[in-house]
Amino acid sequence: MPLAMARVATDRPARYIKQLVSHMGHKATTSLAPDGRGTITVTAGTCSLAPTPDQLELTATAADAESLTRVQDVITRHLERFATEERLTVEWTAPIDGGELDPTHPCVDAYLLGHHTPADDVLADLALATREAAAGAAHMQVSPDEGTLLTMLTRLTGARFAVEVGVFTGYSTLCIARGLADGGRLLACDVSEEWAAVGRPHWERAGVADRIDLRIAPALETLRALDAEPVIDIAFIDADKGNYPLYYEEIVRRLRPGGLVVLDNVFLGGRVFDPAYQEEHHLAMRRLNDLITADERVDCVMLPVRDGVTIARRR
Repeated sequence: MPLAMARVATDRPARYIKQLVSHMGHKATTSLAPDGRGTITVTAGTCSLAPTPDQLELTATAADAESLTRVQDVITRHLERFATEERLTVEWTAPIDGGELDPTHPCVDAYLLGHHTPADDVLADLALATREAAAGAAHMQVSPDEGTLLTMLTRLTGARFAVEVGVFTGYSTLCIARGLADGGRLLACDVSEEWAAVGRPHWERAGVADRIDLRIAPALETLRALDAEPVIDIAFIDADKGNYPLYYEEIVRRLRPGGLVVLDNVFLGGRVFDPAYQEEHHLAMRRLNDLITADERVDCVMLPVRDGVTIARRR
C-alpha cells in the first residue's frame, strides 16, 4: 500500500517547497512548476508537494511499504530542518493502496449524474441492454455524463470524421455519432461483433446507424490503413490499455489542427498513482500520460471525470 499523504499547517508553503527543491536538487531529481507545485524523486520513491493558502500538501509514493517509509522520513527530516521560525507537525496518513482510491465519491457521483443533460430513452435502453447482456462487464460502458461530454465535444469541433477505438456495446458510439455534423462519419473499431450487436438496434432507433462504419478487426490495422493526412476531427480511445500508446500515436499523426483525441480510463482505477502496480498496462498508461504531457504537438488536460479522461488538442 505505497501511497501516503500529509497536510502540514503553515502560512509559508511556497517557501518550504522552494527550499526543499533547491536543497535536495544535488542528490535527487527535483522540479518546480510555475504554479508552485514541486516534485522530489529519491531512490526510494517520489513526493509531490502542493501549496495552499494555509498548508503544505504532501503525497508520497513508492513501490512498497518499506520504500514509502524512507521517502516519508527523508521529506519529513528536511522539512523540519528548514522550519526555523515555526514548529511544523508532519503527520502522514496510513498507507493507501492506489487501487482503492475513488475519484468520484458516491455523494459527488449522485450530484454529477443529476446535473447534466440526461440520457434519453434510447441511451437508457441501451444501458439496460448492456447490463442484461454483459452482467459484470457492464462497467466497461461509459457513464451517462461522460456520454454527454463526448456528444458535446464532437459538436464543438464540428466533426465530420470521427474515430472510436473500443466500441463494446456502442453507447459511446451512439453519443459520438449524434454529435457529428451533417454528412459526418464515425469509424468505430472493435474486435467483437457480439458486443457491437447489442448496440446496433439502438443506433438504428436513434437514426445514426448510417453514420457509423463499424470495423471488426484489430484497431491498429484499421488505423494504419487510413490516409496519412490529417483527416480526423475527433477520436475516442477506450480499448485495451496496453496498446493505448500505439493508438494515440496513429491517431495524433492523423489529427487535423484543432482536432481532439479523448482517452478514457487514464487513472486505471487509481492504479496509475501507485508504483506497486507494475503490470504492462499500468506501465503503458503511465508512459502515455507522461508522453502526452510532453508532446509538443498537442495541448492537453487531464480531468477527474470517472476513471480519468484526458483531452488533447492538436496544435
